[in-house]
Amino acid sequence: MSKEFLEAGRIVGTHGIKGELRLEPWCDSAAFLTGIRTLYWDKDGRQPVGVLHSRPHKSFLLLTLEGVSSATEGDTLRGRVLYFKKADIALPDGRVFVQDLLQCTVKDAVTGQVYGKVTDVFSTGANDVYEITGENGRKALFPAVPSMIDEIDVENGVMTVRPIGGIFDDED
Repeated sequence: MSKEFLEAGRIVGTHGIKGELRLEPWCDSAAFLTGIRTLYWDKDGRQPVGVLHSRPHKSFLLLTLEGVSSATEGDTLRGRVLYFKKADIALPDGRVFVQDLLQCTVKDAVTGQVYGKVTDVFSTGANDVYEITGENGRKALFPAVPSMIDEIDVENGVMTVRPIGGIFDDED
């Protein structure tokens, strides 16, 4: 279930006249992407493009790519999505990519009951919240706190949890 390439963000415009691009990052921050030296035009990694320079600027990543040397060339790329190879990023222990969580099956650690699949992740500041959608379409919000999550097995697409009463049932 784990993907080899993930979306880095979308090109939303140019910066200056020398082909520097403005990328709207689809990750924690623009700074997260600054160490990447190769991005990809496709989600399969068949079309690599070298990153000559990158730097955060406000909420964007400004980057210079191989083969793009003018604002005119850069303008033709507006709206394109760039991808990065997960192997190029070293995440701290216990951290996973949000895109890898999506569609993970959520199971009870004690009973083995399947509650549904992770369909969205919200960042609230204190902790993330997982939206879990059951087979019946019912949505539940599950706090991503260590005491309630036993294991996240991204390779097999399974999250094992210990929910408190009321999250997946109608207890008050």
